[in-house]
Amino acid sequence: MKIINYLFLSLFVGVSLFAEAQVIPPFKKGDRVVFVGNSITHGGRYHQYLWLYYMTRFPDMPVTIMNAGIGGEIAEQMYKRLEMDVYAKNPSVIAVTFGMNDTGYYEFLQSDSAKKSKERLERSYKALLQMDSSFKRQPGIKKILMAGSPYDETSKFGTNNLFPGKSNAMLKLADFKEAVAKKSGWTFLDLMRPMIAINVREQAKDSAYTLIGNDRIHPGVDGHLVMAYLFLKAQGLENKKVADFTINAATAKAEKQINCTITNIQSGKGILKFDYLAKALPYPLDTMPTGEWGAMQRRETDALKVIPFSKEMNEELLRVDGLKGNKYAVEIDGGKIGEWSAAELKAGINLAELRRTPQYEQAMAIKRLNEERWQIERRFRDYAWMEYDFLMDRGLLMKDDLATVDTIYAHLNEGFVRGNLDVYLKARYPEVRRGWQRQMDVLVEEIYRINKPQKRTFYIREL
Repeated sequence: MKIINYLFLSLFVGVSLFAEAQVIPPFKKGDRVVFVGNSITHGGRYHQYLWLYYMTRFPDMPVTIMNAGIGGEIAEQMYKRLEMDVYAKNPSVIAVTFGMNDTGYYEFLQSDSAKKSKERLERSYKALLQMDSSFKRQPGIKKILMAGSPYDETSKFGTNNLFPGKSNAMLKLADFKEAVAKKSGWTFLDLMRPMIAINVREQAKDSAYTLIGNDRIHPGVDGHLVMAYLFLKAQGLENKKVADFTINAATAKAEKQINCTITNIQSGKGILKFDYLAKALPYPLDTMPTGEWGAMQRRETDALKVIPFSKEMNEELLRVDGLKGNKYAVEIDGGKIGEWSAAELKAGINLAELRRTPQYEQAMAIKRLNEERWQIERRFRDYAWMEYDFLMDRGLLMKDDLATVDTIYAHLNEGFVRGNLDVYLKARYPEVRRGWQRQMDVLVEEIYRINKPQKRTFYIREL
């Protein structure tokens, strides 16, 4: 109970201060953003979701967001690869998160757990200070230290991977990160306390609820969307509309046009027609269950039950005033998207929540292309694990020759060697890596070719 009480007391203070205390500058055109982390970054989606937001909300402001996560790592390992794996990507922004592996696991079940936890934390503190010194030698790069997603110690879905005290240790590490960031002038973002607060709130209704997977470590896709939401919120992007427009059918005038242009309004008895050109696209969300890296099978849309993402981040609002009839059919580009009463249309319809609009379909194509890019990028991170977490300490970093392959086969049952072997056997050839990179470049080029909003024709007809 002591741990849970600590979480309740500390977390809700953190959440109440979140909106005013956490500020990250929004990315700007041309930014190259690198996310450094462990498996939650390596195999996770939050950075993919962030880029998808920028792809759809700012179609004429290309940025690049890169994955530099490696599964299983602690801060010390991240520090060792900063030069070759992070700075080499020529970032303008670096966001670093660690702590899940740094704080340990089974140590919390041992009689000397307090001593072991203190030792692990001190090792992590030391590595962070080394990172901090390295960051200071890179003055042209903006730095973000993040307290990442939490270890879920409170869910009652089972007893597997339940390590009492681990959450407390991670919060101590988060506090140290915040202190280092403040002293050095880096930005600090706490995702941990807001996410635990959501867990605790929802567990009061369903004790088995969790944003994290059934390993208590890796967030589900809904958890990754929550992470992206919190990041975007800290960037001040709350309430930035996809579009917001009001048409008066009685006067045939556009009374509001936010982030869009309304033209060619034609209004007659029971009929309203107009052209609509937005400056952004809706954010597309998957309704299919997905589970990776120990996470439960969850849907991205499950996150909408616990965060106001649609209200704050994804509103494309259509309002029609001056309608005299009872019920109306709404078409876009000749395709019916739904039926609403005059009162409902006057109150407003959030088009971004409708999956059958042509603009949503356009955004979904972008999402699918971005997922293909993300899958290829994950192969690079599997290869990076073999290079930096297995071969580097053996003096074989980037050798990639047959003698290196022999060494790998001799240690096949160690760590993640077997799991990453197939990718390594392909990626050790520079020609393969260049091919993968070209594929990603083509996908991004296609995304920024098709992400420009198109003029749409609305037809609203009385039934």
